[in-house]
Amino acid sequence: MDRHIKIIATLGPATETEEEIRKLVHSGAKIFRLNFSHGGEEFFERMVGIIRKLEEETGFTLTVLQDLSGPKVRTEDVGLGALEINKGTEVLLGTREQAGATDEPFICLNMPDLLEVIQEGDPVALSDGMLRFTAIRREGEHLVRLRAINSGLAPPRKGISFPGKTTPLAALTDKDKKDLAFGMKLGVDCVAMSYVQKPEDIIQLRAEMAKHGRKIPIIAKLERSAAIEALDSILEVTDGVMVARGDLGLEMNLAELPAMQKRIIRACNKLGKPVIVATQMLLSMVNSPMATRAETTDVANAILDGADCIMLSEETAIGRYPDEAVRFMRTIAYEIENFYYEQRNDEDTRFGDLEHPATYLAYAAAMLAAKTKARAIVSHSTSGATARILSSCRPRQSVYALTSDPVARHFCNLSWGVIPAVPDTSLSNHQERAEEFVKNHPAFEDDDVVIIAAGQPDPARDASRTQTNVVKLFVK
Repeated sequence: MDRHIKIIATLGPATETEEEIRKLVHSGAKIFRLNFSHGGEEFFERMVGIIRKLEEETGFTLTVLQDLSGPKVRTEDVGLGALEINKGTEVLLGTREQAGATDEPFICLNMPDLLEVIQEGDPVALSDGMLRFTAIRREGEHLVRLRAINSGLAPPRKGISFPGKTTPLAALTDKDKKDLAFGMKLGVDCVAMSYVQKPEDIIQLRAEMAKHGRKIPIIAKLERSAAIEALDSILEVTDGVMVARGDLGLEMNLAELPAMQKRIIRACNKLGKPVIVATQMLLSMVNSPMATRAETTDVANAILDGADCIMLSEETAIGRYPDEAVRFMRTIAYEIENFYYEQRNDEDTRFGDLEHPATYLAYAAAMLAAKTKARAIVSHSTSGATARILSSCRPRQSVYALTSDPVARHFCNLSWGVIPAVPDTSLSNHQERAEEFVKNHPAFEDDDVVIIAAGQPDPARDASRTQTNVVKLFVK
């Protein structure tokens, strides 16, 4: 059985050479994240050049995911050094101008607009949640008194968050706009937007993209409780979702996070939109060649939940064992996917709305593949939508997605079990293209049964509006 889960590898100092990235590709990573919170333009340009070279060399579709920084809120350094905080300590949170006006412990957040929305009783988290406070009262327009819930160090220039609070900060910053322009120039395949709070954030990013003459898929990173509350409306406008468990875990009780992950994944599966699970998947492998039992189970459960992609961050960006981390993820995927199909009835699907004819035909193709024990499903469509719908059925077979559109082809790479491919465009008939692909592809042997799902254009209609209208059982 082919392995269906997709692995995203973040590139960084540990994986910045052609040889290291080649190892990641052959170990199973086909999607590469460029984290624009770290690194410069020269690094990103070099990484894209290597990925495109390896794409041509290997024949694999390799997808470049640009991850924008977003409005990461950090405290400032006003020369007070790291504060030693004990449980119950009261600390002032305010602007730079107020730092020298008090002898009390002071944390500088030079963002007046954000300070204005903090109210008595609001939680405040510092240093990725390692230090927790409660706002006990306002002492001025831009000054808030906090009380520590636990003990620890509060160094300057650390991330600070306000769990459960809708902040007035725009999700698309000036830095993001500059980075986006550079990403469009480099030809990235899709863009992840950080700290999305509402559907308008996605719409704004898409409009900014249009200024550069490109329209590529957007992944909404769910890191704020406001985004969870607006999940349905965000799903209407985004192309995919990332469950960014690091910051999302600061926004809620950690005990609630596993159930929330499952709810988000289920919602994405129902709509056929790819969903990524990220953060601390195999974190111990940054420094160790072996993962922990808990991490292994976490990765397996994300796959069972229905994730399309699982993402490695520090493990491949700065870790000592990047190649081993990818290979171990693939090993987990092989074992857990075998278990998934062992205990699942082939007629049991995660399918959503069957009222649309094209959706029903995709469902029928998946069912036909199960009943005939077909070698694979081959879909041909312009947008790749058919392949994503088939993926949401979670068939045992791989789905080969034929499309001549490079944007659609690289985005299909994010969907469970989908293998993007280029059709023979010398043939005008989509069904014939699919059949020719099966005849010539080395993965298929004589007498293999393949299910073909195609959107055959009607010469009298706009071809761009053609949806799946043919399902065929084809024997090589």
